[in-house]
Amino acid sequence: MLRLTPAELAMYNGRGGAPAYVAYEGKIYDVSASFLWQRGRHQAMHEAGNDLTGALAEAPHGKELLERFSVVGVLSQGFPPKPGDPQP
Repeated sequence: MLRLTPAELAMYNGRGGAPAYVAYEGKIYDVSASFLWQRGRHQAMHEAGNDLTGALAEAPHGKELLERFSVVGVLSQGFPPKPGDPQP
């Protein structure tokens, strides 16, 4: 399982052959197979390669829709894990 910083997540933007990953509440989801995320964009509002935790609160759907996709990693803030942190 991947452990990506926000800067590393940004490389997974669904363009140029890269997979489309988005983060939500610390988990990274692979949305590449969704026709709603073609070319790394969703509804002309959201870009793959980003943390959507704040944005999902304003979406017409809840996290249950995002949870249909595979979790491929966890979002890290660039620091090594501390003892007791959940491990991927």
